Amino acid sequence: MEPRAKPALEVTLYTRPGCHLCEEAKSQIQPLLREFGAALREVNIDADPQLRELYTNDVPVILLSGRRVAKHRVDLRQFRRQLESARAQPS
Repeated sequence: MEPRAKPALEVTLYTRPGCHLCEEAKSQIQPLLREFGAALREVNIDADPQLRELYTNDVPVILLSGRRVAKHRVDLRQFRRQLESARAQPS
């Protein structure tokens, strides 16, 4: 039997229009997302009242497989370690 391929890592970026820190974070993490084959899902917090209430002063917020790993600014070395750790987890 063929081993099943691991599902791609999912990275969620909570953002909002006009957020320069969000654009900066997105451009910083793109090379690592490509390297690890991770899928990026961008979520505009202003489109959801609950998310806007939770994160209005904290964007960008980055989740990796549903777990918050960064807000405001991204430590790329730490983000790389988090991606490596998530990829090593059994499916």
